[in-house]
Amino acid sequence: MSYPEPRYLGEKGEINAVFRGADTPPDIVAPNGTTTHYLASHASTGGEFGLYKVDMGPKAPGAKTHFHRSISESFYVLSGEVELYNGERWVTGRQGDFLYVPVGGLHAFKNDSDEPLSMLMLFSPGAPREEYFERVAEFAQRGGEELREFQVRHDSFFV
Repeated sequence: MSYPEPRYLGEKGEINAVFRGADTPPDIVAPNGTTTHYLASHASTGGEFGLYKVDMGPKAPGAKTHFHRSISESFYVLSGEVELYNGERWVTGRQGDFLYVPVGGLHAFKNDSDEPLSMLMLFSPGAPREEYFERVAEFAQRGGEELREFQVRHDSFFV
């Protein structure tokens, strides 16, 4: 195994780190109370990865069973409990638990508990998931072929 080819060829390094304070308001507040923080978006990482903090309220629905053709997705539970479908069965993720879903892997998630939960979601490579998070509820209300086309455009194939 070797490292990827160098992309930075300078000799002294650059000042280019990005800090996001814990008190930064969420980027999305959904009608059901779920909030999403864009910790590292597709744009800010140049497509290397996307990292999002998702806070879900009690009994909040998540995503039904689906897979991605071009991105992997990972879940890291910060607090609370989340029901994670690993393609074979539902497992309860608790603080410190981690689920990695390779490209093509079936997965789903939801909060079935009476308590809120907080988790990190990591996508690699960093696809432009922000539009998906911002508009999925709108397209879900419309349903039909328009919803399906939106999901496919965002590499989400529901089964």
